[in-house]
Amino acid sequence: MYQDFAAVYDELMDDTPYEKWGERIDSLIKKYGVSKPERNVEEVLASERNLVVDLGCGTGTLTELMYQKGYDMIGVDMSESMLNIAMEKKEKSGAEILYLCQDMRELELYSTVGTVFSVCDSLNYILEDDELLGIFSLVNNYLHPGGIFIFDFNTEYKYRQVIGNTTIAENREDCSFIWENLYDPEEGINEYDLTVFVREEGDRFRRFTETHFQRGYTVEKICELLGRSGMVMKELLDADTGEAVRAESERVYVVAGEHGKNI
Repeated sequence: MYQDFAAVYDELMDDTPYEKWGERIDSLIKKYGVSKPERNVEEVLASERNLVVDLGCGTGTLTELMYQKGYDMIGVDMSESMLNIAMEKKEKSGAEILYLCQDMRELELYSTVGTVFSVCDSLNYILEDDELLGIFSLVNNYLHPGGIFIFDFNTEYKYRQVIGNTTIAENREDCSFIWENLYDPEEGINEYDLTVFVREEGDRFRRFTETHFQRGYTVEKICELLGRSGMVMKELLDADTGEAVRAESERVYVVAGEHGKNI
């Protein structure tokens, strides 16, 4: 996943509300967390709580935005192709961001951190309960006492009722795509078959395909797994409205807190 697609990811995701996501994450950290949006070298060395991890950072757009807000950022992603683009952005901006090429199921940090966040349905790529539980447990292990985990997920309702078995297509001058969704209600798995046409020179286009699998989760399942991991639930939000979660919520924001460490 995210090999050839990485090269056109930012172009095709140009309507993604990164600024809105950054503002929401910033406000949730200030409300619940221990990380501080200030870049003070001595304080960071004295306490790891100001470190913030973008888990599933992709091409680093949101990682850069959070760095600009003053957080000391670490970006983690398993796609070398996506991280190469993130590194290009880092070189251009001069941001002091550490990028790690890791599978989130095998997360390994050099210290505890104050905040971990994971958005843009990265966790929906985790298809098994035990693997998602493992990620929650790893995050809890690496959170500084009082730290928080902020993440979103697409709900089972969204795949079943909204986007399941639909086709999305968009024709642009230099890059076009066909996105076919196939939802299996028995397995709860949504298959994305993505075909992209990219202009290389003149009227010649290169065609490539990728297949992605995501699983929809219910709020009940997420709460159960968080509880089993040792974390405590702090807040649930409808990602679109910022209000209480409804049965028809398509994407949900979760704020979970570290539990079990002594300050």
